[in-house]
Order: sequence, then structure tokens, then C-alpha cells
Amino acid sequence: MLQNNMLFVLICCFCAKTKLLNAKTLPEQLKASEVDSGKFSQQEATLTPYFSTEDPVKSQNISIQAVEEKTTNVSLKSSGASVPLSSGLSGLFRIPLSLSLDSVDDMYYGCSEKMLIKVKRQFLPRRTREGLHTTYTTLCAIKGMKNKDTYDLLSWDHFKALCAYTAGSYDDLNRAVHKGKASYKSSFEFHALHFLLSDAIRLLKLNQRSCYTTYRRSKLLFSGESGQTIRFGSFASSSLNPYLNQFGRRTCFEIRTCFGAYLKSYSELDSDEDEVLIPPYEMFNIVSVDTSGENHLNCNVVYKLENAGIYSSLNCQVVDL
Repeated sequence: MLQNNMLFVLICCFCAKTKLLNAKTLPEQLKASEVDSGKFSQQEATLTPYFSTEDPVKSQNISIQAVEEKTTNVSLKSSGASVPLSSGLSGLFRIPLSLSLDSVDDMYYGCSEKMLIKVKRQFLPRRTREGLHTTYTTLCAIKGMKNKDTYDLLSWDHFKALCAYTAGSYDDLNRAVHKGKASYKSSFEFHALHFLLSDAIRLLKLNQRSCYTTYRRSKLLFSGESGQTIRFGSFASSSLNPYLNQFGRRTCFEIRTCFGAYLKSYSELDSDEDEVLIPPYEMFNIVSVDTSGENHLNCNVVYKLENAGIYSSLNCQVVDL
């Protein structure tokens, strides 16, 4: 009888431990400040540039050299003929999908509190093109604060950033982010908006599901291949609603994002757009390319993307300047 009781206790302990590991979702781990050997840790650690989300407990770290080698191989592979397109599209200019290594991809891991102080003291007082000081942004932020869920940790400045971005600053910001790596520590003009959006995504993600399936539409034509690893290289708006045809039918993306945050009613977009904002540092694998023009999204080309971790080459490189 004693042996049976001990066996029962051991089984219960094992089950409880397994349940705890399974319940440890990625958003909960994002509360930690650093990435250490593939795990988020509360202790100080050296940030590695890649974090795979397939298994949060046993995730793989890859060096910067490995990512750069992968990018070189992809660029060589994509330099020739790309996926065949249906007639009528073959002569159109195509924007190549890539890892966007020239983008501003700061994640602020390990320095978010310090960066927030710097933003408030140094960057927010400046009158720039970020759109953070307009009357429209202020009124929108007031509305957001009134409607804020009690468990969301967004501040007044986070709401101003979300309002500024969705109200129109996204175009100027994303142009600067996409090619701004070289100027990030000198003449980059969007430090406040970039940080506040990144931090808002992080805070919203703490109380949201691990991953979302979202959709992104474009009136432009993109080129990429199955097996390729890419980043959008800017803040990428996507939606839980697959049928927002007004945003385009030429190229569509079906995305499994694990770092994008659902903006709920906090943006200036219509409520039926159900926006999920994807940060510049999230990577995706292209798992399939549909160029038949006959698909459930009614798009000329559909790229199906799966989360492939995160990659940041500029983490916390401005906070101490």
C-alpha cells in the first residue's frame, strides 16, 4: 500500500510539472528581459539574434553569421527566375521578399525601461514627422485610455503612438524603418514612435494568445520562393479578417505570427479590420506559394508564412548614446 501511495504521488507531481510547462506560453515568457540559450530568463544574459518559437522551452539559437549565410543563399537562389505567374502579371515589376537586413529591428530586450526614460526625456519633446503631438492623436489617445482593458499595461504615450501610426504616420515610419539601419544611431527621426510601438506590441502580447493566423493584402506584386526565410522589415499591418479586398488582390499573405499583437479597438482603423500589428524583427518561412489565382482569398498570388523566430541586429544600440 505504501509503495502504491508513493507511486501515485510521483505520477501527480509529473503531471503537474507537465501541465506547468505546457501552460508556459510565449507571451508569458516575453515578460522577461533577455533571451538566454533559447529561453527567456529574468537574469541578465547576452541576447542572441535568433529565437525559434517552435518550442519555447527547447528553442534553438543561431548566430548572426548563420543568418547572414542563409540570406546570401536565399538572395542567390532568388536572383534568377522566381515563381511562375499567371498570364497578365509576368511583365509587372516584382518586389523581392527578403530578410530586410538594412531595416531598423531593435527589440529593446533588456533595456525597455531605460529606453522609455530616454524617449520621454530626449525624443518625445522633439517636434518631428512622427505625428505624436497632433490634436487628432491626442483625442484618439483619450478615447483609447477610456476604453482600455484593465489588464492592459499601455500608457498614455503608447496610445498616442498607436493612434499616430494607424492614423497616417505608418507610411513615413515604415519607409524610414525599412532602410534605416545605417542611420539608426545618428539621423534616424522615428526613435520615439519606433520604441513606443514596439513596446506596445510587447505589452499587449503579455495577455494575448501565443500565435494568430492573420492576413495581409497588397496592390503590389512581391516575389519569393517556398523555403525562403523573410521579414517584412517594417511594422506590418495584418488582419484577422481575410476578406478586406479594398487593400488589394495582387499579393496576399496568410501569416502565422507569434509576435504580432492584436490592437483590438485601440487603433484608428474600423473595428471590422481587426488589426494585428507585426514587428520588424519577426521572421517567417514561406511554406507555400499559390500563383493559380484560384484561392479562397481571391488573390493573384498567395504566400503562406509560418513564424520562424525573431532576429535583431540593433538590440538596445541607442539606449546608451
